[in-house]
Amino acid sequence: MKMPQRILSLSIALTLVVCSQAALLAQSADATKSIDAAVQPYVDRQELAGAVMLVADQEKTLSLSAVGFADIASQTPMKDDSIFWIASQSKPITAAALMMLVDEGKVKVDDPVEKYLPEFQGQMVVAEKDGEHVLLKKPVHPITVKNILSHTSGLPFASRIEQPTLDRLPLADRVRSYAMTPLEFEPDSKYQYSNAGINTAGRIIEVVTGKSFEAFLDERLFQPLGMTDATFWPSEEQVARIAKSYKPGPGGSGLEETTISQLHYPLSDKAERYPMPAGGLFAKASDIARFYQMLANEGELDGKRYLSKEAVAMMTSRQTPEELPTGYGFGLSVGGDQFGHGGAYSTNSYYNKKQGLVFVWLVQHAGFPGKGGDAQGAFRNEASKQFSK
Repeated sequence: MKMPQRILSLSIALTLVVCSQAALLAQSADATKSIDAAVQPYVDRQELAGAVMLVADQEKTLSLSAVGFADIASQTPMKDDSIFWIASQSKPITAAALMMLVDEGKVKVDDPVEKYLPEFQGQMVVAEKDGEHVLLKKPVHPITVKNILSHTSGLPFASRIEQPTLDRLPLADRVRSYAMTPLEFEPDSKYQYSNAGINTAGRIIEVVTGKSFEAFLDERLFQPLGMTDATFWPSEEQVARIAKSYKPGPGGSGLEETTISQLHYPLSDKAERYPMPAGGLFAKASDIARFYQMLANEGELDGKRYLSKEAVAMMTSRQTPEELPTGYGFGLSVGGDQFGHGGAYSTNSYYNKKQGLVFVWLVQHAGFPGKGGDAQGAFRNEASKQFSK
């Protein structure tokens, strides 16, 4: 019996789709093998413990793989769902959360911070410093929301009461200590990387919404985006998936296990540890990729809008004054065709607009022996070679 022409055409079309998908999967698998092969030598030379590497376009993950070990001593392999302290990669997530309130008209980027946090009223700036003597003066203008999101506020990296760890104080207390600290320079006159500024942005979210910072992130970003392992407090199950941290061994040779000195242990302790908007999050590679895909799609993903196009444009374009050497947006390093952010223990992620690709590099290293620091470049170069359009 002869098959009707319409059914025959549909059958051929479906066959072509299946064959095309199979070809793409095979191509992706080959590309992933090439990426792994580019990074594996660093593991073999004991210059890198292990890494999780992800490449995605605006809609889908193109490659996700792991090399090396999450725990060298037990020879536990790194896995693609291993969890990492992403440190300052938390900053763009905090900035995105605040920009949601800008979209809603509840916050304006040019407003002084003191409008939302009255404790900043009357904050002074250092005019002169001579040994133990400090002369203060009134700043040209109070620090603004734009200043704290772009590291141009004059706030220090952290206040004295936060040392030696950065996660032992409630956010409200931490930010109050910043308000009591004189600015180190006139707002807008310099770029100075500041955890204090981004933490202050997180506190504005709490005051404006009446919700805790972590609850706002969970409701507005983590759950809707499917960032299922993004958290300030890893559960016991998540702690078991956290990659161990490493530093160069004695004499700069080999690898030695270490801890994250900026954080208080145990990591699951909600009584003694508090959320740190500037650098407290743990996550896996696919969590970070989802966030960057949302930004790559101008604030929208899977049919849901999270941020306006205008908000994303502000985040991902230069907000530091042109006369300053450093280009920084809102919570993001920007320059050339890309935007992204690194983290203290050598993690990194970014979106390259020209290539249309998201790159996520997750390791847990407080420094590298030998040429271990070149491993990220090997990943980037091979991934670009395999996937660039």
